[in-house]
Amino acid sequence: MSTENRIKTPLTELTGVEHPIVQTGMGWVAGPRLVTATAEAGALGILASATMTLDQLEHAIVEVKSHTDKPFGVNLRADGADAPDRVNLMIKYGVKVASFALAPKRELIEKLKENGSVVIPSVGAARHAEKVAAWGADAVMVQGGEGGGHTGAIPTTLLLPSVVDAVDIPVIAAGGFFDGRGLAAALAYGAVGIGMGTRFLLTSDSSVPEDIKQRYLGFGLDGTVVTTKADGMPHRLLRTEFVKGLEDGGRLRQLLPTLRRSVQFKEMSGQSWLGLAKDGLSMKRGTGRSWNQMMLAANTPMLLKAGLVDGDTSAGMLAAGQVVGTINDLPSCQELVDRIIDEAVLRLKAASGAVLVQG
Repeated sequence: MSTENRIKTPLTELTGVEHPIVQTGMGWVAGPRLVTATAEAGALGILASATMTLDQLEHAIVEVKSHTDKPFGVNLRADGADAPDRVNLMIKYGVKVASFALAPKRELIEKLKENGSVVIPSVGAARHAEKVAAWGADAVMVQGGEGGGHTGAIPTTLLLPSVVDAVDIPVIAAGGFFDGRGLAAALAYGAVGIGMGTRFLLTSDSSVPEDIKQRYLGFGLDGTVVTTKADGMPHRLLRTEFVKGLEDGGRLRQLLPTLRRSVQFKEMSGQSWLGLAKDGLSMKRGTGRSWNQMMLAANTPMLLKAGLVDGDTSAGMLAAGQVVGTINDLPSCQELVDRIIDEAVLRLKAASGAVLVQG
């Protein structure tokens, strides 16, 4: 049974969801099953399209729409050569929210907004938020260093207020959130809601293999590590034996597996070598990575697939936020969202009741 409590914010008004909670677009995890369950629970589910071909993305969108009439979104790679085609798909099917891992081009923002989509890029600094706000983004999501996957060094408690102060558009907080206390705190900071990845990964609605979920539950607050050895950029992962091996390995030891996984990713994605090269060049220009780092970046999709889809932690890696050490159960998305909202309402009421106004 859904909670009767409601917290109305600019995020719920902007996107049409019931609750100011976002399930982030995690590659290999945020597919139709999880997104549908999140949407039905009243939160904003985001499909992760970076690990999907164009046809797979279309099928995923159709599948979600066949199971729910509630709003959901799609996360896009702004630097992908086929980003315009993916935007056209979203417009064709009336997807409510376009989420971007990097700053999208101004023309993509304009096209999406002209067709009724809400544009929410993810940013890692106030200056990035200012740029996309000037280009017309409807809101931004900021992820602090506590978050899983690609992440920065600034904690959410410092990054969030700096972005809130820098822009006039709504700000969603991510990185370190898993319960109602976090939602209440984010709202107190001036955010309009929270984004969660690891917490949604660890639900009964997640398609991640059950034995892998149990492995996640066994890690503590010190169970993650930020490494650049996976793809050349800071990446927060579970501290597994495989990741320890990546950390200890030199460049020569990485070269052969890197080339092999690049071939695997080409076959999986259906892209040509020319298409991959164009994507790589675009990413290199946008991020300033070296060509060595770009080769390493080809590892990431296949390494994550091995762990999160195939359940092979001896040959794959598991992205995770530091909150993994606080999680000890696997609720449904409905149960999770309900208890977060109920707890947040209690915390906000308690906080307001504790305020003593003098004068």
